[in-house]
Amino acid sequence: MMRSSTKPIFHLFCPFIFLLEGVLTQNTTTQVNVGVVLDLDSSVGKIGLSCINMALSDFYDTHSHYKTRMVLNIRDSKEDVVAAADAALDLMKNVQVQAIIGPRSSMQANFVINLGNKSQVAIVSFSATSPSLTSLQSPYFFLAAQSSSNQVKAISAIVQAFGWREAVPIYVDNHYGESLIPYLTDALQEINTRVPYLSVIAASGTDEKIAEELYKLMAMQTRVFILHMTMSLGSRILAKAKEIGMMSEGYVWIMTDAMTNLWRSIDASPIDSMQGVVGVKSYIPKPKKLENFTARWRRTFQQENPDSINSELSIVGLWAYDATFALAMAIEKAGTANLHFNKPDISSSSATDLETLGVSQNGPRLIQKLSRSKFRGLTGDFYFANGQLQSSVFQIVNVIGSGERRVGFWTPKNGIVRQLDLTNTSPNTSKPKLGPIIWPGDTTLVPKGWENPTSGKKLRIGVPVKGGFSEFLEVVWDPINQKAISIKGYCIDVFDAVMENMPYAVPYEYVPFATPDGEAAGSYNDLIDQVYYGNYDAVVGDTTIVANRSLFVDFTLPYTESGVSMVVPIRDNKEKNAWVFLKPLTWDLWVTSGCFFVFIGFVVWILEHRINNDFRGPPAHQIGTSFWFSFSAMVFAHRERVVSNLARFVVIVWCFVVLILTQSYTASLTSLLTVKQLMPTVTDINELLKKRESVGFLDGSFVEGILLGLKFDKVQLKKYNSPEELHELFTKGSANGGISAALDEIPGIKIFLSKYCGKYTTVEPAIKTGGFGFVFPKGSPLVADVSRAILNVTQGDKMEQIENSWLKKETVCPDVDPSVSSGSLGLESFWGLFLIAGAASISALIIFSARFLYEQRHVLFQFHSETSAWRRIRILSRIFDQRDPSSHTFRKSEVRDYASSTCSVHSIGVVGSSPNTNCPPSPSSCSNQTDSSHFVFVVDQGRVTGHGDLTPSGSASPEIFPSPERSSLELANRNDP
Repeated sequence: MMRSSTKPIFHLFCPFIFLLEGVLTQNTTTQVNVGVVLDLDSSVGKIGLSCINMALSDFYDTHSHYKTRMVLNIRDSKEDVVAAADAALDLMKNVQVQAIIGPRSSMQANFVINLGNKSQVAIVSFSATSPSLTSLQSPYFFLAAQSSSNQVKAISAIVQAFGWREAVPIYVDNHYGESLIPYLTDALQEINTRVPYLSVIAASGTDEKIAEELYKLMAMQTRVFILHMTMSLGSRILAKAKEIGMMSEGYVWIMTDAMTNLWRSIDASPIDSMQGVVGVKSYIPKPKKLENFTARWRRTFQQENPDSINSELSIVGLWAYDATFALAMAIEKAGTANLHFNKPDISSSSATDLETLGVSQNGPRLIQKLSRSKFRGLTGDFYFANGQLQSSVFQIVNVIGSGERRVGFWTPKNGIVRQLDLTNTSPNTSKPKLGPIIWPGDTTLVPKGWENPTSGKKLRIGVPVKGGFSEFLEVVWDPINQKAISIKGYCIDVFDAVMENMPYAVPYEYVPFATPDGEAAGSYNDLIDQVYYGNYDAVVGDTTIVANRSLFVDFTLPYTESGVSMVVPIRDNKEKNAWVFLKPLTWDLWVTSGCFFVFIGFVVWILEHRINNDFRGPPAHQIGTSFWFSFSAMVFAHRERVVSNLARFVVIVWCFVVLILTQSYTASLTSLLTVKQLMPTVTDINELLKKRESVGFLDGSFVEGILLGLKFDKVQLKKYNSPEELHELFTKGSANGGISAALDEIPGIKIFLSKYCGKYTTVEPAIKTGGFGFVFPKGSPLVADVSRAILNVTQGDKMEQIENSWLKKETVCPDVDPSVSSGSLGLESFWGLFLIAGAASISALIIFSARFLYEQRHVLFQFHSETSAWRRIRILSRIFDQRDPSSHTFRKSEVRDYASSTCSVHSIGVVGSSPNTNCPPSPSSCSNQTDSSHFVFVVDQGRVTGHGDLTPSGSASPEIFPSPERSSLELANRNDP
């Protein structure tokens, strides 16, 4: 008792000690009054004041030449907001302090900051870390500590690293506790972690109230708790949590820096209840300077506070030390010219202290110098940005035994890292890593973050009430009591099987989403909304995974085939008429085939005309023969011989093409005449829009929104509740109040098609959806485990048994696929054949033309330069029209033809020549070739000329072409002019 009573006396005379020291040592220095407002009986107040005194001593020892000396005016705020405000008001009004260090808590600082702003007195706090204080935007407030909002990213990074999907903040019910929650919840939502509940505990709460709140948390699924408390209240909460069993295996406790910074300074008794707790706190490098200071501080603090046994130097004390250093430096730089206060001119005796509060003339200059202060302090680089210290590195610690072990770091740029490397400024893309952590319950097994409620509460599973498609789900009602007797169906069996595969027991019960009279209480969207509102814990049924629904709830993995398709009636499309034989081929294939028949006939005629008697004769006969030869190739009945190798090559290729065409035509025609042609009545949804025909959809389904999005009018949409109603709507037709098509999900369509075999089929569009899935609240930890259980069920035999029981009927329905129905063959299937035939024919023509021109080169070389191109072509055409005497087909008559040709030339083509002895003696043998209208080629002085109507009186003496070219030069066209 004697020792404790001397403490206030020491603090009272402390300013006078410094004043006496200043008078004795330096009479030339100027004392500047600075206030100190702290809770002197708290550990933070004691540690802070001790560090402030040591900071002043160290500062002036190293800056003895400074002309200013800070004089501390200490006031005890007694852990009370009003006392802190009164102390600050007293210091400003009566002592006229230039700055105030403190107060300790955020609630105290809230009012003191306003006083400082009014009197232009700088308020420098090293422990009031509430983020709401910076929102006051007072230029006279300096936070010489890390704002508590800086740590929320580090806390959310821990939650994300372990994959916890839910977390519950537990905070003190005051300004300090409430100010952090918005920042914390935002940080958790950014990583998709849900905050299902906010636990608030009053600062003056009794152990009974604390236990009541903890039991409430214990009955919830969430097992991750973030504790944001003062050290005194937080230690009581952890002690009570251990008492009721909430510090056992499976629980996670994360402390904010308010507790992590100070937990080692508390008594030893609550430490046992903190085993396994994880905390974050600001990281402070430990240079030699800090180690020396820590040793000196321990000695000094123990002398001043002999009753404090477990006190440890925390970062709060270091912030107090550096803040005092910064303030002393700023006071020196600001000077001593305006240290007085201007008091308001109020003479009324009834004026309040606030009304008579003066204004410091040195305040604006002092805050300017304080804002520019920058030095290397005990906590590292110390400087203010926007009135507060900037975010720095946080260390993550794990409470073990009587101490703590660092398991990692968090930096603003790299996130969670195992080892700190401040030189690496590139973002960390690897998976966050922490050292081994001993969790509550003395286990290294990472808690999954949630458990089933210990209260035995069952999950309320909402199920839809529907009239049709009972294969998926059916609710059987008691007609007397209007209660559900049984709930069964495909979806129910799947969910039961999934729950059996869960790694733990999950008690649940089905609750129909129905009105008191047993009718559906709303649509599927309304049912899903009940999960969002918390009325149901999950939904089981034929609920489809859709994007807009996932904004409010979470879905498991799908357990059915996904997609929406259109179902339409089918009809027999077989045409029985006189022109059905034209159907196997499309019009373009018919036209192309006909053109190629003509073309091939022409090519064969060209190749065979000079050497084959079958392709000679009158023009009409030659044209008919060419067409007949080409078309008869279809039945391989042509009688004409083909003697040219080029023509044979063309005919072989053409026969192959004709074989493929005829066989394909036969197969397609057979299919048209014998196979039943089942074709959909509608093939494109745009047809329905253009014709304004009606479309059906399942009542309550999201498909209605899809149809409206496709620009269907509401009057075009018809609802149905069962396969029977859908069939009835199709039977009526769109013109009679029915429908022409329906959109539904693939599982429902399969059930409908299985009941009405061969009458309907599916066509485009096929709209992608997620399939059927189970619905849980947003961020529910059950989703991941249920999804894994779904995979186990769907990949096993159990799923096949359930499908056979509900979805597969004994009736075997034939598959109807319009895409494989026989149709007309198009040119796209045969253009390769035509390309080959065309290439072969053109190649043969080119070879023949080149050979023909080469053989007639003597004619080409002897043309007169004045001869026109048209005349040259006509001459070559007449040569082509003649038989080729060199062909083996004409060798038997070669001698006779040669003699006849020679006699003819001698008798009419040469003027003034002597008779050829090789001619027959009888003049009659050449009589038919001596007509005056003959057109004969002769050679005149090296030129080829044509002469008509030659007379014996001609003076020319031409030389006849020597054999064998002679027959090529005689053109027997009598009608040539």
